Amino acid sequence: MLKAIQNQWFSNIRGDVLAGIVVALALIPEAIAFSIIAGVDPKVGLYASFCIAVIIAFTGGRPGMISAATGAMALLMVTLVREHGLEYLLAATLLTGVLQIGAGYLKLGSLMRFVSRSVVTGFVNALAILIFMAQLPELTNVTWHVYAMTAAGLGIIYLFPYVPRLGKLIPSPLVCIVALTVVAIVWQIDIRTVGHMGDLPDTLPIFLWPEVPLTLETLWIILPYAVGLAAVGLLESLMTATIVDDLTDTDSDKNRECKGQGIANIGAGLMGGMAGCAMIGQSIINIKSGGRTRLSTLMAGVFLMVLILVLDEWLKQIPMAALVAVMIMVSIGTFSWDSLRQMKKHPVSTNIVMVTTVVVVVATHNLAIGVGVGVLLAAMFFANKISHFMHVTSTSEADGRVRIYNVIGQVFFSSADKFIAYFDFKEGVDKVVIDLTRAHFWDITAVGALDKVVIKFRREGAEVEVIGMNEASATIVDRFGVHDKPDATDRIMGGH
Repeated sequence: MLKAIQNQWFSNIRGDVLAGIVVALALIPEAIAFSIIAGVDPKVGLYASFCIAVIIAFTGGRPGMISAATGAMALLMVTLVREHGLEYLLAATLLTGVLQIGAGYLKLGSLMRFVSRSVVTGFVNALAILIFMAQLPELTNVTWHVYAMTAAGLGIIYLFPYVPRLGKLIPSPLVCIVALTVVAIVWQIDIRTVGHMGDLPDTLPIFLWPEVPLTLETLWIILPYAVGLAAVGLLESLMTATIVDDLTDTDSDKNRECKGQGIANIGAGLMGGMAGCAMIGQSIINIKSGGRTRLSTLMAGVFLMVLILVLDEWLKQIPMAALVAVMIMVSIGTFSWDSLRQMKKHPVSTNIVMVTTVVVVVATHNLAIGVGVGVLLAAMFFANKISHFMHVTSTSEADGRVRIYNVIGQVFFSSADKFIAYFDFKEGVDKVVIDLTRAHFWDITAVGALDKVVIKFRREGAEVEVIGMNEASATIVDRFGVHDKPDATDRIMGGH
């Protein structure tokens, strides 16, 4: 127990504390921007980011991952806030948390194993593009100072790690933010700052129960939004956890993460914050800055509130160009450049899945739709590929009076028609033996195909014997098959 606490909390104290500061600085403009997207006061996003980060540090299943208010979730709240107001948003946030906890207990986090690598890669690349696109408003219709500061920031981020000794002690994104802030203040450069994003909170969040009627009508209003928020939040969190797993070569508890996200969202809703989830950009900033344990996530949340309440006057002077540079670094680091190099080597189907996921996510700005389309495409390609691994051979015995068919491979909805096409029903033999020793029947479509083959041969006057069926196939055939039941011919052939 003590060893687990040591590993998950105190095995990387310096790196986690410094990374937490960097993430906290990056969270402030993001949380404010997402609040504006959702149509609520900036305090709602900042309080949510603080509460979610602190709570998820204790309850989450992926140490070192950052969760807070996110753009993907904010986009789903717009209509609810516009039509019903903030109180209904807080109620929807609470219900979102309940649904996510339920998903954790139902072990829906385990469904991540059905998401193919090509979908994950497409998800990562799409997020990298969206992160970069989100910075474009800060680089449009601005003075040359902004471009100079952004370029200088990128130079610091990528070159500072090569500085002897100090380069490996202090995260370069933190150096970038501090250095550009000092330059902007000393030279009094007229440039957009964090202070231009909105007012910062001046108090800690307080307990706030949503003032909505506890009626079925209220439930029907918030339920559709809560379901969408829960689904998108879990999807983005689990995908981000998978990415952080790869970056750190460690495993995470996906079902615990589902529950943790739910608890964190309930906490945010009770403190006047909106629903949130894991953040790919900030999580990568954390990892790249040296954060590894739960302490880094906790420090991000704590430093966020400390910075807002204690150093708010300094924070307001941080140039947005510095944070843009950090986010561009995140975008470049997030994008899987190797996926482009490997496109010539990968199968065409893999490339199609990856590119389609990217295009749909970027076009809709909806991660759930993009990943859903990617998973569906991957499943279709997989089913088509497996269907080609089914083959039927035949031999003749007893002077041509007996025909033996040997079925090899997987018979299911995609290969069922191909399975039927292998049999010659007009051959005119006395007996047909169908050997299924090396075959497997997966679904009722496959069972229906076997029924049709047997009945057609019997209708042609042949005796049919099915042998070698494995136990799993026999179970589904016995349950759903009809070829050995009364009136089988009429049932299969529709009475014709």
